[in-house]
Amino acid sequence: MNLILMGLPGAGKGTQAERIVKKYEIPHISTGDMFRSAIKGQTELGLKAKSFMDAGELVPDEVTIGIVRDRLTEDDCKNGFLLDGFPRTVAQAEALEQLLDSMNRKLDYVLNVDVPEDLLMERLTGRRVSPTSGKTYHIMFNPPKVEGKCDIDGSDLIQRDDDTAETVKKRLEVNQKQAKPLFDFYSSKGYLKNIKGDQDIDQVFEDIDQLLKGIHA
Repeated sequence: MNLILMGLPGAGKGTQAERIVKKYEIPHISTGDMFRSAIKGQTELGLKAKSFMDAGELVPDEVTIGIVRDRLTEDDCKNGFLLDGFPRTVAQAEALEQLLDSMNRKLDYVLNVDVPEDLLMERLTGRRVSPTSGKTYHIMFNPPKVEGKCDIDGSDLIQRDDDTAETVKKRLEVNQKQAKPLFDFYSSKGYLKNIKGDQDIDQVFEDIDQLLKGIHA
């Protein structure tokens, strides 16, 4: 099965990715991992990508697509893949369609873990960190034993600048704006499946699993 996984920050995408790849034995392919692997392997495309990254520039689509193509032809992808973080634009989505066509493959689903914005805000602004021990907490999901104090060394917990409500809201707005054209593109092709992400983690996976079971049934 050939899948793309989408979801805004805080949607719990990573947790569901782990479960999908474990049950269906397909590789979880993130953009970052692909780039790191290509650069480490010193492939021609990896070196090209590195030259753009070192110059602080965006890697051109043709280089990114080439790296995706190389990754999808590896042995562990023969039964499918779970793409995460790619595509990011409609141009990349169209290029991926052409690439899969050339490989006689097609997407099965684009899974979007959909969570209301107010809940995402709650999840993303609740993180607290000890500046001395480095231990991370969440005021709702993983609170310290004593409110505001680190379990390890008793230091005062802080909220990082990128976890404040104002910063999180901006980040979500940017991500939503970026994702909407992709949602529209994949919805028009019938690939997009919205999964209710504001349920218990197990129920979210159950909904995904029921959908995926039907692919080769």
